[in-house]
Amino acid sequence: MTEPFQPLTESVLTLNKWQAMSPGLKAGFTTRKEGVSAEPFHSLNLGLHVSDSKRDVLTNRKKLGESIGFPLSTWVSGEQTHSTNVHMVTTEDKGKGATAYEHSLPCTDGLITNVNGLLCTAFFADCVPIFFLDPVSRYIGIAHAGWRGTVNGIGENMIEAFKIAGTNTENIYVTIGPSISGEFYEVDEHVIRYIPRDFHKKAVTPKANGRFLLDLKQLNSEILLHHGVLRRNIDMTDYCTFRDESLFFSHRRDNGKTGRMLGYIGFEN
Repeated sequence: MTEPFQPLTESVLTLNKWQAMSPGLKAGFTTRKEGVSAEPFHSLNLGLHVSDSKRDVLTNRKKLGESIGFPLSTWVSGEQTHSTNVHMVTTEDKGKGATAYEHSLPCTDGLITNVNGLLCTAFFADCVPIFFLDPVSRYIGIAHAGWRGTVNGIGENMIEAFKIAGTNTENIYVTIGPSISGEFYEVDEHVIRYIPRDFHKKAVTPKANGRFLLDLKQLNSEILLHHGVLRRNIDMTDYCTFRDESLFFSHRRDNGKTGRMLGYIGFEN
């Protein structure tokens, strides 16, 4: 499979295939490079909910907004509490979470919209970014999926939100973005018992120490297939936030003291 994320700059990877398919679309994922934050958030930390300098984070955000053509005033962010809540973004949400974390959409881990000029954003440092596009209806979305959100149904809820908006599931494209890969994500029985047995063969690898390796990217792909997304419409990155240390922050690798990358998707005005 061809890598869906291609470098635009040192700090931005873009979904070129989607952008070619849908003129005016901007969708991508940031690296940790070309920012101003100091260690351990060096350098393009975009998360306001970590103990980085707020001034540095806003400097990073403004610089990114200028480079992708979406000023900070157009960004919309959820609080990201590992919930399965999906919010339909409207013009009234413009700017929520852009300059202050406490103004984020509360208890929200999934965003969907068809409004031009708004940038749906989410923040990551090992959890799975899931990007959604229906090029027919021009509905788009992004979800933040850690293991809790994954097993509790964030992917299913995103598909349901698209269906409620009137889209045909067969028209939905999905790209699963940079996150911790299965070879590095070791979990215990407490996590594994939440995963339906039907998905174990492709997403769970038992270890000799009684623990397991969990492939969250593959698990999300299987769940989305189960809920009607066509296999040919799902792309998955090979990038790993844990392995690719020069490119990405990793909550697990960096023992929780680290920054956040940004996943973004929006149609220009």
